[in-house]
Amino acid sequence: MMLIDEIKKRSVHVDAAIDELLPITSPEELYKASRYLVDAGGKRLRPAVLILVAEAVGSDLKSVLPAAVAVELVHNFTLIHDDIMDKDDIRRGRPAVHMIWGEAGAILAGDTLYSKAFEILSKVENEPVRILKCMDVLSKTCTEICEGQWLDMDFETRDKVTESEYIEMVEKKTSVLYAAAARIGALLGGASDETAYALFEYGRLIGIGFQMYDDVLDMVTPQEVLGKVRGSDLMEGKHTLIVIDAFGKGVKPAIFGKGEATPKETDEAVRILTECGSIDYVKNLAISYINEGKAKLDVLPDGPEKELLLQIADYMISREY
Repeated sequence: MMLIDEIKKRSVHVDAAIDELLPITSPEELYKASRYLVDAGGKRLRPAVLILVAEAVGSDLKSVLPAAVAVELVHNFTLIHDDIMDKDDIRRGRPAVHMIWGEAGAILAGDTLYSKAFEILSKVENEPVRILKCMDVLSKTCTEICEGQWLDMDFETRDKVTESEYIEMVEKKTSVLYAAAARIGALLGGASDETAYALFEYGRLIGIGFQMYDDVLDMVTPQEVLGKVRGSDLMEGKHTLIVIDAFGKGVKPAIFGKGEATPKETDEAVRILTECGSIDYVKNLAISYINEGKAKLDVLPDGPEKELLLQIADYMISREY
């Protein structure tokens, strides 16, 4: 069972639902800006998690599509705003939204996705109490994402960040949306609160592993594959776990916080981070989070959907970008 093929089978329906639920209407440029990143592709992993969990607990794809779209729109809203705050000019191999529509236009595009996500989630046909629980999950998730982004920015002003602080930040900034996707899929599929929480934990743990591995990829993946400047986290002075571990060993790459660097300087930074063991440390820790997350799927019956959720967890630490 090819994971990417199975995700694409479902993402085709997600894309069609996006066209239906988020049409380009007036003012046209606002909705073009809102749809720009959504239409640029992306792996649709979060909607896939939601749909697969719903299927695994006995629901069907069509009934949860609005919820899958809502989760994807929240994800894209965060990317648009992140790129403004981080001053990243490239996203998914294309100019970032703020490079085309300006910062004010990009902020409005992100805000539109955020508000539309809740409007679209309300269109799910299900028991009102379950829809209300899903609204609660997604709204709290959006708040936590903001808290995580604030922590991320705060870390840039500090000389020292601990490993536990970093994990709290990535949990809030990145993993809670995977957790929310899994929990919402379970709730809409009719699962018990206990099962829904176990699946929330699956999403939370693999999301932490995903972000840790993302920090590794930022170091080791060529720009043409990565879709953004390699080593950008280092240049921006981000306290990733790789950097935190290296600092603890008395190692500080020359390009840290420099703003920009030549490919040769980036290569040298990667070399010293590899030699001191920090890149491998983070890789191995990411693997341990993924394995812990996979164990949470024991609440599901065996079947193709559970197998695909296990494969998604493995994909988090085997992907190239």
